[in-house]
Amino acid sequence: MTQTAIPFVFMRGGTSRGPYMNRADLPEDLEALAETLIAIVGSGHPLNIDGVGGGAAVTTKVAMLSRSDDEWAEVDYFFAQVSVEDRLVDFKPTCGNILSGVGPAAIEMGLVEAQEGQTTVNIRAVNTGARVAAIVQTPGKVVSYDGAAQIDGVPGTSAPVALQFMDTVGGVTGAFLPTGNLIDTIDGIEVTCVDVAMPMVIARAADFGLTGYETAAELDENAGFYARMEAIRLEAGKRMGMGDVSRSVTPKFGLLAPATQGGTIATRYFMPWKCHPTMAVTGAQCLASCVLTPGTVADGLAAIPKETPATITLEHASGTIDVVVDFENTAQGFNLKSAGLVRTARKLAAGEVFVPRAIWTGH
Repeated sequence: MTQTAIPFVFMRGGTSRGPYMNRADLPEDLEALAETLIAIVGSGHPLNIDGVGGGAAVTTKVAMLSRSDDEWAEVDYFFAQVSVEDRLVDFKPTCGNILSGVGPAAIEMGLVEAQEGQTTVNIRAVNTGARVAAIVQTPGKVVSYDGAAQIDGVPGTSAPVALQFMDTVGGVTGAFLPTGNLIDTIDGIEVTCVDVAMPMVIARAADFGLTGYETAAELDENAGFYARMEAIRLEAGKRMGMGDVSRSVTPKFGLLAPATQGGTIATRYFMPWKCHPTMAVTGAQCLASCVLTPGTVADGLAAIPKETPATITLEHASGTIDVVVDFENTAQGFNLKSAGLVRTARKLAAGEVFVPRAIWTGH
């Protein structure tokens, strides 16, 4: 046999999709793992024509699951962002949209036993150390994908997957405000650097001469904006203690503007070299935390709720997303207790994905 077969479940999680695999079925060594994932996805071609990727950053993601040895968690979720064209794999970030499918996939893969009615799957995000409780609909002890929940960026409706995120502050940099400042000025642009679920550099759209309401395609065509944004992102990465981030997808970048559709604030999220067609679940938590923190670049753009938990509605390029944030503002600053979102997921395919034996021969 000239190829190595690897079992997988192909899932849409939130507004992303990709293969979900058992970590034990893949190489332990990270370099060998990266080469294997590049082959699975087909990175190196704009259409990922020789793999299962979809030619966009939201469709070249991989979830690797295993039973957890954590006292609280049942499942460990190890995430990889595979680039579309550059044959790169980034193991630093996590992905909250793909995480939406971890609970259902863990049950489908036999890592967690389904309960009657609904099943709570406690998940440890290996990349960042975050803890997430996912509530999956399991009537008859079988995962259900049918339901009335609708999320912007995905056609139709599905069964809801409720996510409750904990321990998300400082997962990468060790601090809520990695630079120690509420606002930093880089290349004449005021930014707030925040590390909640995902390290981000956040700025006001107007400071770039943008409205903040541009479509993702319009932003992606603006080469001048991307060049300036990337220079700011690289410098911010250094100030956040992340070193040279030129080949890393983190920190991500976000833009803010006043809401126009009845939400709390208008946002655009960058992955970082393309505008996200909707909104990342991790990015949504980070942006919501920025909005709730007095003195950040969000000041004056949104009315900050005083009650807690607070629902922050982020307007994005395809609609809105709600983040329910349990928080407190103390003399020591903003304190995030937890953040909750509702997403959906759907099993698309299952079986074996193949890689050439020249890349990996299997165990």
